Amino acid sequence: MSATSPTRTQAERADQTRARILDAAVSEFSENGLSGARTEQIAEAAGVNKALLYYYFKGKDALYAAALETVAQGVVASSMAAFSDDRTVGEQVVQFALNHFDRIHSQRAFQKMMQQEMMRLHRGEENALTPIIERVFRPMMTRLRDLLAEGRRSGELIDTDELQIMYTALGANIFYFMSSSVMRIIMESNPLERSAMEFRRRAAIEYLGLAIFTDRKHGAEVASRVLAGTPMPESGEFKSIEVKAK
Repeated sequence: MSATSPTRTQAERADQTRARILDAAVSEFSENGLSGARTEQIAEAAGVNKALLYYYFKGKDALYAAALETVAQGVVASSMAAFSDDRTVGEQVVQFALNHFDRIHSQRAFQKMMQQEMMRLHRGEENALTPIIERVFRPMMTRLRDLLAEGRRSGELIDTDELQIMYTALGANIFYFMSSSVMRIIMESNPLERSAMEFRRRAAIEYLGLAIFTDRKHGAEVASRVLAGTPMPESGEFKSIEVKAK
């Protein structure tokens, strides 16, 4: 090892510092957006000085893009875990939908950042989401669509448009959380209370078991098995995964 090469301990400390900055950045950007976020607040929350923040990231825009991509990669890694040759195609699809519900529930900061970026994308503004879609989300959605097509060919899943199954499986989750403020008034109860989410989570998966499988009995068994093997996580903010130095 040369005199100028960082030691393993130094590299680990650098990784930990970068992870703390990203954690703080996700929290600040999710609450205040790109324009409203303050780098001073991010540095303070991470326990570093502002100069060190710019040592790791060239500027506010670069930090924002890195924070968004970091959480996006974590989300995709969790989603891809549903795809396993040990499961039937239908079970993988149901597991993917359940992971999606749990992610919206437990990763609120990421969801806020995604909503902000989708609005910028909708308005045709410069955004950090477009490159992430290509690098991170497109491979995941391509895998899901191929899986749905395989399920149709095998006869396990109903013979309908793959995208419609995807919209049914994921769209219901998104609508449930996005409409929670309105439904709270209409139903006079809080959809985001844990007991209410547990009920809706189970109902959504049981519905998929009946709706997308050609054999409803098999679908109900799949839904029951997936639910039994996947407890609902606690709500929590994103914490970046520390990358160990090699």
